[in-house]
Amino acid sequence: MTKKKSHKPGSATIALNKRARHEYFIEEEIEAGLSLQGWEVKSLRAGKANISDSYVLLKDGEAWLFGATITPLNVASTHVICEPMRNRKLLLNERELNSLFGQINRQGYTVVALSLYWKNAWAKVKIGVAKGKKEYDKRTDIKERQWQVDKARIMKNANR
Repeated sequence: MTKKKSHKPGSATIALNKRARHEYFIEEEIEAGLSLQGWEVKSLRAGKANISDSYVLLKDGEAWLFGATITPLNVASTHVICEPMRNRKLLLNERELNSLFGQINRQGYTVVALSLYWKNAWAKVKIGVAKGKKEYDKRTDIKERQWQVDKARIMKNANR
């Protein structure tokens, strides 16, 4: 038999951290699983997540996602106390954890969450090893983005 593709209508992306790419140079991206409770999965299916202020800390040989907000649904759980800002464990193998630990120890590097998405039935978070941008780096990016918009406008009008 042929393998079925598990494609669901709509996007697989739950939440994006657009500010991370504006404020940091992303050097490496890693996909990690999330350890979630049942009410969190239901809220993610409804798209009630925010990772704009989230970051990753390594402690006791484990990676933890701090600052991610998953808003509980009203009908999700009646017997469990929902904590929207709780710290969630990231599921990484030993090699990935050692690599992250080595890169974080360098001067000025941090780990931020870039996106939260579905991969088949599993919730995954894409984390990035990042170095902070200076103010002039941000201005350069804005100028480059504006030039791309102007260039597209010029090319569109040139074809008329």
